[in-house]
Amino acid sequence: MRFANQDPELLALVHRYVRPDRRYLRLGGPLRRLTEAERTKFKRELGEDADDITSRELTILLEGTWRERKTAAWLIAVARRTEFRERLGEMLLASEVCFAGTAYCVTFATFATPADADPLVAYLDRYLRRPDLYYDQPAAMGALLHLDAKLGTDRAARLLTADGLWHQWIDGPPRKEHHGTPDSYREMISRLCAVADESAGHRPARNR
Repeated sequence: MRFANQDPELLALVHRYVRPDRRYLRLGGPLRRLTEAERTKFKRELGEDADDITSRELTILLEGTWRERKTAAWLIAVARRTEFRERLGEMLLASEVCFAGTAYCVTFATFATPADADPLVAYLDRYLRRPDLYYDQPAAMGALLHLDAKLGTDRAARLLTADGLWHQWIDGPPRKEHHGTPDSYREMISRLCAVADESAGHRPARNR
């Protein structure tokens, strides 16, 4: 893992793409607390940066901490850089850092192809078997349900049966009072995908 305070190359990218207006904190649910004017500005700048950043720069950000990885995943989603699908799948499964996993799930849901369900299923098959861990299971389930709805598939069905892994997980010890419903997680991911789509609208037409 690379750390910006020890890595001038990474630090320059953090100043350019991660820290302006505390972007890394606003990506996700906090967007709802912005005014309409602030959201419009935020999405415009996110779309422009997604267009400007290079694949090499994204790769460097993905080697950083959760702030850099979360921001990179959103930029990848907005720019539809599907070449990062495998890398993000590996990172989601590894769960090395907190706060970034939901961004990876948003990226897969935004790409919205059958191949994007695979890393989500792999993640859920592993981490729903860990009721002692409250990681990104809700976001992964929400993203998988979002893809099922868009693609007309039912990859989540076996996980949601009465004796399936989802119910085994929510009946376990981790923070049960915070559990929503699968549909509520799907709605959350769908809202975030809409932000990515709207941000993509600010990219030059030739690059969309």
